[in-house]
Amino acid sequence: MGSARRRACVPPVAVRAECFNRECELPYGLNVDHIRAAMDDFVGFIHLVDSRLHRSDMAPLESMLMPANFSSVVGEFAIARLDAHCPTLTKNRYHNGHPDLIPAGQFPGDAAQHSSVGVEVKASRYLSGWQGHSPEETWLMVFAFQSGRPADRYEGIAHVPFRFLKVVGARLTRDDWSFSGRKGESRRTITASVTASGYAKLEANWVYRDADLPCGKANPQG
Repeated sequence: MGSARRRACVPPVAVRAECFNRECELPYGLNVDHIRAAMDDFVGFIHLVDSRLHRSDMAPLESMLMPANFSSVVGEFAIARLDAHCPTLTKNRYHNGHPDLIPAGQFPGDAAQHSSVGVEVKASRYLSGWQGHSPEETWLMVFAFQSGRPADRYEGIAHVPFRFLKVVGARLTRDDWSFSGRKGESRRTITASVTASGYAKLEANWVYRDADLPCGKANPQG
C-alpha cells in the first residue's frame, strides 16, 4: 500500500500518570499500578507493531483490522497483561468462560465456566453505550480508547494515533443491564446493554481519565 509510507508514522499517545484515580475502589487485589502497567504494555506493543508495518510500507494494524476485531485485540491484551501484573488474578482458563479474570487458585485449574466472582474486561471505541452478550452480575472494567479505522484512508482522514481515553470499573447487577433478545427468524446477535444506572456506577469509580477527554461525549473517532 503506497500511501502508508507517504504518511508519517504517528506514535500512540503515552499513558499519563497524573490521569489515574488513586482513590478508586478495585477488587481481588487489583490496583492502579497493575492497570497502568497493562496499559503501558499495550501502548508499547502497538508502537512496535505499527513502526514495523510502516517500515514495510503497510498500514497500521488498527487500520487493517475490522474495528470490532481490533477492540478484541485491545481487550484480550489487557486481560493477558493484567494476568501477568496482578498476582491475585488470573486469566480464566475455561474456553469462553465468564468472567475474563478470576481469583488465582480459587477454581480448579483456574477455570470457571460461569461465575459472578472475578472481573470481566471490555475494550471499546465508545465512551458509553457498552454492550455484552447477556445481563451479568459481575465486576466490569471498560477500557475506552481512540484509534484509526480501516475506512479512514479511503476517506482522506489522517491517521488517528492510539490513545486510552478512560478506564472505568464497578460491580454491576442484572438491574444495570437491559436485554435485547431475538424474535422469530431474526439472526440479530443477542445483546445486553449497560443502562444509565450501570453507567453511573462505572463513571463514579473511574480509574483513568485522559486530561483531554470531553466528558459525557461519544468518541468522535468511534
